[in-house]
Amino acid sequence: MAGYGTDLPRNGANYTALTPLWFLERAAVVHPNRKSLIHGSCQYTWLQTYQRSRQLASALSRRSIGVGKTVSVIAPNIPATYEAHFGVPMAGAVLNCVNIRLNASNIPHLLHHSSAAVVMVDQEFFSLAVEALKIIDEKHHQSSNFETLLVIVIGDESCDRRTLEYALHKGAVEYERFLQSGDPEFVWNPPKDEWQSIALNYTSGTTSSPKGVLLHHRGAYLMSLSAALMWGMNQGPVYLWTLPMFHCNGWCYTWTLAALCGTNICLRQIQELGISCALSKLFRLFASGLNGVIYAWDRRLRHYPYVQLTSNSHSSLNSIQLNMKNWGIFVEEENPLPSNVTKRTARN
Repeated sequence: MAGYGTDLPRNGANYTALTPLWFLERAAVVHPNRKSLIHGSCQYTWLQTYQRSRQLASALSRRSIGVGKTVSVIAPNIPATYEAHFGVPMAGAVLNCVNIRLNASNIPHLLHHSSAAVVMVDQEFFSLAVEALKIIDEKHHQSSNFETLLVIVIGDESCDRRTLEYALHKGAVEYERFLQSGDPEFVWNPPKDEWQSIALNYTSGTTSSPKGVLLHHRGAYLMSLSAALMWGMNQGPVYLWTLPMFHCNGWCYTWTLAALCGTNICLRQIQELGISCALSKLFRLFASGLNGVIYAWDRRLRHYPYVQLTSNSHSSLNSIQLNMKNWGIFVEEENPLPSNVTKRTARN
């Protein structure tokens, strides 16, 4: 047959851009009533998560937040952070999850460098965000107040109500109210080009100014599925979020869990009590982030069955694997895909 590749142009029947956003739509169709997110007394199904993510995308789109715009999120592992991994790119914008361990002198560089048009901030970190915006105003002579920048505060029932009221008094928009302004049936469009950026992350900046690293839709799609294959995750896993979602988008497990129609167990703080409670209540559990689980693993839970742990820490991994195997935990070392599957752009 002559003309391989020359007479077969791309069209809707033989090509589509890869994006992990499809995973959420599929989860809502295949398992609409399965639990997607559990955070304290707050629980959502995959159908609800899909609807809430579309509400977020719709609300952003109505405020002209789309392609070429950045939405920064300053929040721990809570449902809103997870929803942003779908809602923000569904609007065409780029998600920037900020390291909540940074102080007010570091965060301004990230917000300014990313040209954030929207800042979603958990109520616990609202004062930090206010201080960061103030520094941007002073350093760059740039108006980053609540009149020129959309600031959305995320409330949490486990936090002091007064911090939320303070944020609302300062002019921030409450997250749930912001969602209500969006359409849960919003018709989102996948990217036409899978090279389009889905997320912007930053290096820690320990040796110099943080470098921006862009992840495209294709890279997020491939990494999400490869993570499941390397770890042997099957359909419907229960995943305990001991790994911060701001770390490389939770190593892309944010999208992996949607692909596998699993259940996300959110933890505001990675502490012994929260992890121990989750381990004692769940029958089968996956968790990322070695240190957090080790510190919480006490003698009462050492023989709890069906717990798998993954880590990208290479130091002393063999001895740790041996000890935890004796406790009944399977430890898998994380091996990332080659760097050329993701769009990695270092920017000073």
